[in-house]
Amino acid sequence: MSVAETRRDQIFPTLTAAQVAVAIRFASGEPSRFEPGALLYDVGDRAAPIWLVIEGHIDVSRQDGLGRTTPIVREGPGQFSGEVSQLGGRASLVLGRAGPDGCTAVPFDAPHLRALLVGSAEIGEIMMRALILRRVGLLESQNAGAVLVGRSASADLLRLQGFLARNAHPFSIIDVERDDQAQHLVAKLGVMADDWPLLLCPDGTLLRNPSDAEAATCLGMLPDLDPAKVYDVAIIGAGPAGLATAVYSSSEGLSTLVVDCRSMGGQAGASARIENYLGFPTGISGHALAGRAFSQAQKFGAELAIPLEALSLDCGATERPFGIVLSTGTTVQARAVVIASGARYRRPAIADLATFEGAGISYWASSIEAKLCEGQEIALVGGGNSAGQAVVFLAPRVRKLHLVVRGAGLESSMSRYLIDRIRALPNVELHSQTEIIALEGDREIGLAGAVFRDRKTGVDQRRPLRHVFLFVGADPNTDWLNGCVALDGTGFIRTGVEPGSFPLETSRRGVFAVGDVRAGSTKRVAAAVGEGAAVVAQIHAAFGGRRVQDPAAHA
Repeated sequence: MSVAETRRDQIFPTLTAAQVAVAIRFASGEPSRFEPGALLYDVGDRAAPIWLVIEGHIDVSRQDGLGRTTPIVREGPGQFSGEVSQLGGRASLVLGRAGPDGCTAVPFDAPHLRALLVGSAEIGEIMMRALILRRVGLLESQNAGAVLVGRSASADLLRLQGFLARNAHPFSIIDVERDDQAQHLVAKLGVMADDWPLLLCPDGTLLRNPSDAEAATCLGMLPDLDPAKVYDVAIIGAGPAGLATAVYSSSEGLSTLVVDCRSMGGQAGASARIENYLGFPTGISGHALAGRAFSQAQKFGAELAIPLEALSLDCGATERPFGIVLSTGTTVQARAVVIASGARYRRPAIADLATFEGAGISYWASSIEAKLCEGQEIALVGGGNSAGQAVVFLAPRVRKLHLVVRGAGLESSMSRYLIDRIRALPNVELHSQTEIIALEGDREIGLAGAVFRDRKTGVDQRRPLRHVFLFVGADPNTDWLNGCVALDGTGFIRTGVEPGSFPLETSRRGVFAVGDVRAGSTKRVAAAVGEGAAVVAQIHAAFGGRRVQDPAAHA
């Protein structure tokens, strides 16, 4: 059963009269009266406030890129509109109209909403749970968010699908080769096959094979960044370390910006299940953990800009804020910078590897990839914990899984509980001291096969495979720093080495590093979160125990 069916009372709670009285104290405006059928907010509206109903009703509906509208709920007195998009002032995913009897409602813009969530623990818990569950309901529903049109096996369609899924944005897919309405739609839109995949945004905008950033802009996922604003803290990377830093810095009153070029969660976000993270005895997926942290950071006022890439760091002068040049050409400013850019997936030296990326070669194992290879024979390369988690996730869904490792076994690089679980899987075959040396197929048809080589005997063996997953480690993502901070011999950032510097501070005062990108860090989610908490205390100390104010705010 869906969340909407099992947790409806939590998704659409009704505040008591006493709770309404408390909430109104945080409102951003006076009560407004709307006549029957009047539009309070529309799909795609930026910074649409949450409305708390005092009298009458609001009829809430969802709408997708094809203009298909589906009623969700009729909200009455004591109930409120909105979902997590409203926390960050992003584009609304639903629309609301006054009911047949009209309505009187009180508005809460994003800053006032966050003040209410933090200012009243009781009301904050009720509303925060509802806002998150409403997004979950949209993700489970039809006719919500973006519509993707293209061939299901297209590498670019898979890219867009993965981007939207990892950033928890609702979407649906129309397969031009299998869906009866596809050809009519394509003819109506007047597009050619070279234009696929298409992205239809809920406001009616049509994009032809957009980049992730173009898709995010059309869907209203990116905040409006002011280049004149000086943030207290700018965080590069939205993995566990970056998100933890954002939660602690914003909850302590520091103006905080988080930038990531891909999605929330980093490499941990691709983990199908993390079972040794403190407090989750039954385990939690990396995506779910990242989603909770993302919402938590927004609750405290952090701005999260995904997907935007940091291209360079200007750290020359000491008397002015640091400048971070973004992929949009905008430069944002901050008094302290936390580098949590993690690591990039390592690409083994296999000929034509890039040809098959997104067309049979994957560096993560999400539900999207699992569905594509369901019932097939696949291979997974890697012997670390991320590889083990992926094996455990994928094996029940496929006919056979070949686990390929260069070493003599798994004991030296994988947790015991994962090794034991893999050994209990009847359809997993371990190929130790083996590597993949060649791939077969082409970009159009995708991967068709792979050649394994036994490193002891030199014997080659061909396997007919449509999907190969690579979990062979990662390299530090530090190229963009342009020599601003000292690195070790393998490219990781050195911290705490300068006289008088803080343990997580780089060779450049005011620039810190946390998580996997830092030399000597423990490559575990819990360790990354701990560093995120610790670095905020060190930033406070660097600021002299005082919150640094933006001079522009007092001009």
